[in-house]
Amino acid sequence: MIEAPHYSAAGARRDATFALPEEYFDGTVNEPVLHQAVKVFLNNQRQGTHQTKTRSFVSGGNQKPWKQKGTGRARQGSTRAPHWRGGGIVFGPSPRDYRTDIPRKVKQLARKSALNARAREGALHVVERFAFRAPKTAQLAQLLATLGVAGRKVLLLTAGQNDNLYLSGRNIPAVDVMPYPQAAAYDILWSEAVVVEEGALTGVMPEPLADEPEEATVAKPAKRSASRSAAKPPKKASTKPAVRAAEKAAKSAKKAAKSAKKASAKKPAAKKPAARKPAAKKPAPKKKKGSE
Repeated sequence: MIEAPHYSAAGARRDATFALPEEYFDGTVNEPVLHQAVKVFLNNQRQGTHQTKTRSFVSGGNQKPWKQKGTGRARQGSTRAPHWRGGGIVFGPSPRDYRTDIPRKVKQLARKSALNARAREGALHVVERFAFRAPKTAQLAQLLATLGVAGRKVLLLTAGQNDNLYLSGRNIPAVDVMPYPQAAAYDILWSEAVVVEEGALTGVMPEPLADEPEEATVAKPAKRSASRSAAKPPKKASTKPAVRAAEKAAKSAKKAAKSAKKASAKKPAAKKPAARKPAAKKPAPKKKKGSE
């Protein structure tokens, strides 16, 4: 049975060590399988976009540099031949897929061997839980310093998805955080120390962190509501329906009287008919002299 040092959530070491499950930690390390798993992992990380230009892709060289005979020099057909400076590349790399497959059981055996290797070296630590209420890099750095692994390549394996721990550790260059089932053999061998959450090994998920006490959070809103209610004037008592109807009728009558008064004030006063002037008398016609 392999044992590992056991720590609390704050980093305090327990008196008793943690017994690692024998199903996964039997002490055997299969080095050929580890080599194969690491090689496959690195192959699958390659993009395969490298490319060099052959003589067909190099510009120029369409004309024969000199005539075939009579110059005393060797015959040449193009200045873009591979033996010319600035010419094409022979057998250079071209885009390809480096994807390599590995059997599932071989992959699992390699992961198991990597964990056993770190456990035998004493580089595997078990923590009760990662208690992070919010992302805090300083809190994680303090925990690593308490565990004695600060300044080394550290792999933190959580029992489940822990976003606060991930956000806390991404600012530290030599720290990698991931769930326990997602860790590959390469990730474990990359690290110099592995810190595992206890729930990942026992299969019991840690309970969510308890919230802050409710007294501090509830007392303030109660005071605010009391002050607001004291500042507001008391509401009027509701009247009976008949009284309400009478009040409405009186209001409507007042409005009608006001509107009638405004309408009468706006009408122009009637104009009196103007007095007719007496018609002017026409002058009497003059008598002619001859008519007398």
